[in-house]
Amino acid sequence: MPQRDARSAGDANAPAPLMTRRQISLVIVGLMISMFLSSVSQTVVGTSMRTIADELHGLDLQVWVVTAFLIVSTIVTPIYGKLSDIFGRRPLFLIAIVLFLVGSIACSFAQDMVQLAAFRALQGLGAGGLMSLPMTIMADVLNPRERAKYQGYFLAVFGVSSILGPLIGGVLAGTDEILWLDGWRWVFLFNLPIGVAAVWMVFTFLHLPAHHERVKIDWWGAALLAVAVVPLLLVGEQGREWGWLSTAAIVCYVVGTLGVVLFIWVETRMGDAALIPLHLFRSSTFSMATLLGVFTGFGMFAAMMLIPFVLQIVHGMDPTQAGLATLPMILGLMIASIASGQIIARTGRYRLFPVVGLAIMAIGYGVLVTLQFDSPLWSLLLAQLLIGLGLGQLMQTLTIASQNAVQAKDMGVATSSATFFRQLGGTAGVAVAFSLLFARLPETLQASFSRPDLRAGLGAALEDPAVLADPGNARILDVLQHPEQIGGALNSDSSFLNSADPRLAAPFLDGFSTATLMPFWVALVTVAVAFVLAIFFKAPPLRQKSAMEEAMEERARTAQLEADASAPGSYAPPVTTASTPVVARRPAGEGERPPSA
Repeated sequence: MPQRDARSAGDANAPAPLMTRRQISLVIVGLMISMFLSSVSQTVVGTSMRTIADELHGLDLQVWVVTAFLIVSTIVTPIYGKLSDIFGRRPLFLIAIVLFLVGSIACSFAQDMVQLAAFRALQGLGAGGLMSLPMTIMADVLNPRERAKYQGYFLAVFGVSSILGPLIGGVLAGTDEILWLDGWRWVFLFNLPIGVAAVWMVFTFLHLPAHHERVKIDWWGAALLAVAVVPLLLVGEQGREWGWLSTAAIVCYVVGTLGVVLFIWVETRMGDAALIPLHLFRSSTFSMATLLGVFTGFGMFAAMMLIPFVLQIVHGMDPTQAGLATLPMILGLMIASIASGQIIARTGRYRLFPVVGLAIMAIGYGVLVTLQFDSPLWSLLLAQLLIGLGLGQLMQTLTIASQNAVQAKDMGVATSSATFFRQLGGTAGVAVAFSLLFARLPETLQASFSRPDLRAGLGAALEDPAVLADPGNARILDVLQHPEQIGGALNSDSSFLNSADPRLAAPFLDGFSTATLMPFWVALVTVAVAFVLAIFFKAPPLRQKSAMEEAMEERARTAQLEADASAPGSYAPPVTTASTPVVARRPAGEGERPPSA
């Protein structure tokens, strides 16, 4: 990126100097801290959620804690992008961090799962900005090739935080009390120092040039986006309890569909001021990258949220051990993201990465759908490694493709839209995965208790006096005395499996493991469809300049044209429209007097 002063004595209208390399480096450090803050807050909850849900007596409600965060952060993501195009990146970024920290503090005081879900929604208000604005700011200051290299580092930060998150969450959730507070409450409090550091870095070093235009803010679009998204995700959550064709579900279908139609109509009327300008989708590259982003988000979140449960419930790990067992996915993501970023930075080629990444992800899910409760742990670790290697080639590549397909003035809304649709896919992935899991669980538990081999082990355990006298088996023995409770035995608390005799726990482990196969199959089909679409993905050459350089040059050209038009002896070219014929005019001095002022 050029660092010299573009102005000279003979070129007074040239753009102001661009940011120095030191300024860019400091900005990127601040963005990385913010990226660490947002990503660690997601992964730290994964391994601690079982402990939290057991503590607050609502394992079947934990999906609301996850999806409340995702739904809100998904909805506000494009709003941050559009407002940052209008008012500048810095104030919106600071607002996002502060909202996130306020939500974190509130989460630590939750008394039940409903409160925790509400406070996570507040946290999601800030997370929506932390997810999209760092990539937008990078697009402002770096050209696409440099951006690929740095985004690889950003994903490495995401990987490190994803490693530390489960470990921190496991350690904190596994501690009974820290400074007079339950250990799991520190899952939300420990990131406050990181947040304060992020606020200081952004406030001190992030000073991007901003141009403020008087444009309409698409409040109707924002409202209708919520009307469109929330009901459809809500029915994804509750369809198993309501019934997929119940009155409540049908109302959600109708309201969501009507919201989508009205949202598209409003965005069409708003034009360039739209929350998600529809003209972006005229680019086949942007449209395909967006669609692939939806499928990638679905596959990513389905794996990241379900696998920790499998590790803890089926393989009997505590939260800390489950955090360590997620290392293969994170290492795969780090390796693939850094390697693909370096290759893109050196060659400028990126079309192959979505195809290869989705193929490797599909193989990873192919391994997951073959697993049983007694499958060796290494097979689950291998599946995670493959999924991570696939994700590392997808996330940054699709973002770069979306940014490369739009003009500099649309960089914020394009980046936030790409993030929005990926988060939308992720939210749908979590909702569908857990909905299918708990919908299937009663049936698979009953089927597991009917397996002859498991029933034989169960019968032998029930004839052992030591098993009957062990307090650790009391919960299972109570369930066995009331067979009608078997289907819902894991809905609110699964901790009783940790201390139970393996023969008594085996049917529960088998039933839970079998129930996870359906969500994994759905994710596999989703990724496979995305792989087929990626084959037709078009990847134009990467541009050579950053969005800020392009915007400054465009303003300089506009200023020069205005100066030329107002200079003595010049004339302003006629404004033409599609319905106005273009009339050729001779330059002044060739038989025609210039127009008078």
